[in-house]
Amino acid sequence: MIADQVLLHPHVRDYVSLNNIACETLACDPALADTAAFCAHYNVSPGQAANAIIVIGKTTPLRHACCLVLATCKLDVNKKVAHLLGVKRCSFATAEQTIEVTGMEIGGVTPFGLPDMPVYIDSRVMEQEKVVIGGGNRSSKLLLPPSEIARIINAQVVPDLAVPR
Repeated sequence: MIADQVLLHPHVRDYVSLNNIACETLACDPALADTAAFCAHYNVSPGQAANAIIVIGKTTPLRHACCLVLATCKLDVNKKVAHLLGVKRCSFATAEQTIEVTGMEIGGVTPFGLPDMPVYIDSRVMEQEKVVIGGGNRSSKLLLPPSEIARIINAQVVPDLAVPR
């Protein structure tokens, strides 16, 4: 399953390289890129898989954020994320909005290589030794210590950004 960084989305590959991110690139069958299928097929615990979720703050202009939460948790979009964005209401970005804002494929969205937006990381992610996150496309994933994600310049670790399912 370990592969070369050439499999990563170009923006992600550039970000990882320019910022010396310590990670392993994992090859992924595109048909198995969604978290549940990936974890089942590649024998990865859902508690080790972190999903990058794009959220839209309902303001003019729209505000976007990337939220990173474990697959075992549910993002608190209407309280925590709305408060962090300073808006009354938020919603999950649609697949089309996510692709438009990030340039990445659904099933591979990652906080690396995003346009300028806040990155909120649930504190439970930081408790893991290593996590699996998207590679920007459906054919790759990254395995890395969460401390590497927290190095993103506009990243913030947030207690209870998500709640266990």
